Amino acid sequence: MNLSDAPILSLLLAVPAAGALLLVLLDGRRPGLLKGVALSTAVVELALSVPLFIGFRARAGAIQFAEQWAWIPALGASYRVGIDGLNLLLILLTTFLTVLGILSSWTAIGRHLKGYLIAMLLLEVGMIGVFVSLDLLLFYVFWEATLIPMYMLIGVWGGERRIYAAVKFFLYTMAGSVLMLVAILVLYFQNAQATGNPTFDLATLTRFARTLPWSTQVWLFLAFFVAFAIKVPLFPFHTWLPDAHTEAPTAGSVILAGVLLKMGVYGLLRFAFPLFPQVAQAAAPYISVLALVGILYGAFVALVQPDVKRLVAYSSVAHLGFVVLGIFALTPQGLSGGILQMINHGLSTGALFLLVGMIYERRHTRQIAEFGGLWRALPVFSVLFLIVTLSSIGLPGTNGFVGEFLILLGAFRARILFGALGTLGIIFAAVYMLWMYQRVFFGPLDKPANKSLTDLCGREILTVAPIILLILFIGWCPGPLLATIEPAVQQLLALFG
Repeated sequence: MNLSDAPILSLLLAVPAAGALLLVLLDGRRPGLLKGVALSTAVVELALSVPLFIGFRARAGAIQFAEQWAWIPALGASYRVGIDGLNLLLILLTTFLTVLGILSSWTAIGRHLKGYLIAMLLLEVGMIGVFVSLDLLLFYVFWEATLIPMYMLIGVWGGERRIYAAVKFFLYTMAGSVLMLVAILVLYFQNAQATGNPTFDLATLTRFARTLPWSTQVWLFLAFFVAFAIKVPLFPFHTWLPDAHTEAPTAGSVILAGVLLKMGVYGLLRFAFPLFPQVAQAAAPYISVLALVGILYGAFVALVQPDVKRLVAYSSVAHLGFVVLGIFALTPQGLSGGILQMINHGLSTGALFLLVGMIYERRHTRQIAEFGGLWRALPVFSVLFLIVTLSSIGLPGTNGFVGEFLILLGAFRARILFGALGTLGIIFAAVYMLWMYQRVFFGPLDKPANKSLTDLCGREILTVAPIILLILFIGWCPGPLLATIEPAVQQLLALFG
């Protein structure tokens, strides 16, 4: 059987679901077995996703590894999945970070371990489902399916204010989801009335949506946009993110920053752009302004944060603002840079949260003022943190530089002022990240609690090292990733003439 004919996408959905079911049946008093099953499931999932990249034909441009069969025939809903340059790298990022998230939880989670690991695997099912769905109802089901496991991860295994953060996350996301559901149903019923063919198929509704009156397209685009902007999160819909990041367990923060935030940008590219290209083009300058405000606001607020994790959370607001600025530049460089930067941000910010979690396990504080001089006590940890910090600020030779350079190039080509203001965001990012690094790792090692700290163990190094390798590989050799993205970018550009 040809590799492209194999039901790999269905297997990617089935494996973590089967792993979660197996965990339900196991004895919760055997933590070693539970961790082994969860990690093995995540590793198998990662191994299954690799053939997607190997078998993907970058120059084909069309949907590949497609599967389709009737799901709810009475409603016209089908199980239709597939991949292209928009979602392939995001699927690989999801399976990769899930393995690292479970590894990072090896000693950090003590209570309700069984439920925690089940939530991690079910969250992976939802995220993969979001990225592969080509049916609007199926997409919505998976979109909502990610909400409950993440709510549980924050609300049960989070910090002191975990209930507040979890409820805030739930309400924000649910509000956006309701708007998106209304827009989907309007499209569905309008199409059924006009054509007599009720369907949630994305390709069919894309052709129909462009025939709707302009005012209808504007309202439907706004409904989709708000739902996706909350998930990004784009200013001013961002206020749930710092609380969720700060209170979430380490693996929750890694998955939240690395994958869940990208679902919002992916939704814009996969659904909002193809369905309403003319409205997206008209709204691009205004949305770019919101992205620029988010870049500068996130940088300024991160600069004054006393908590390392909260600082990294606000840096995500700024970095995702860069991504949105890139895709709404509507230029080849901006779109390619925005898609690539989603992967780069997932790696660098995911690694930052992993490292912050490791130092929190040792000191039980994230306050910058409680550290200082850690370079002497934790040399390996300090070197790894430095590499990831430089990646986050876009130093040449790291992955962050490639994405940010393309985004700024695209922004300058669209509007010089937008590119100039975006450049200021990069300067401020260097200020708050390097100043944080200086206060935590340099200076005198004068606090007794820091003098007795032990450096990273083998498991912790193994957790971070793969991300470091990818940071350097993408920084020096971004060609394979950009070649994967390019056909999808050309298809998006064709929408805007």
